[in-house]
Amino acid sequence: MEAATPKGRLFNEVLVEVFRLRARLLESAESIAALAGLTSARWQILGALEHGPAPVAQIARNLGLTRQTVQEAVDAMGRDGLVDFTDNPDHKRARLVAPTAKARKALDALKPREIQFAGMMGGRHSLDELQTTLDVLRKARTTLEASGRGTS
Repeated sequence: MEAATPKGRLFNEVLVEVFRLRARLLESAESIAALAGLTSARWQILGALEHGPAPVAQIARNLGLTRQTVQEAVDAMGRDGLVDFTDNPDHKRARLVAPTAKARKALDALKPREIQFAGMMGGRHSLDELQTTLDVLRKARTTLEASGRGTS
């Protein structure tokens, strides 16, 4: 059996902390999203649509989720009047998903809380620390994606 390197051991501790952080972030996101009658999953999908309509597969790729998971959520959101579906000029079968006025109202209501939360979380760290953290996490993700282990 191969012995863990010092960097490998430390990165394992990073992973454990990322998993713990993920759990707390999801709890926080659920609390914030509930203020606008959303779940964190719906908030995340609507956030992915803030810059314009997109097909489900693109939303899934951008969020690192499976297409099926996003499709199920988007279908339910359509039934609840949060998204509309329009024809996609680039693909006949992959319709575009767009937020409705109801969804935009919910996102607008959440924006101040999102800004406040990000400020609270980022406020305890220097810009350099935050940039280094972002760089390390991105490199870890791209390493997994390049190895074929980080794709859905």
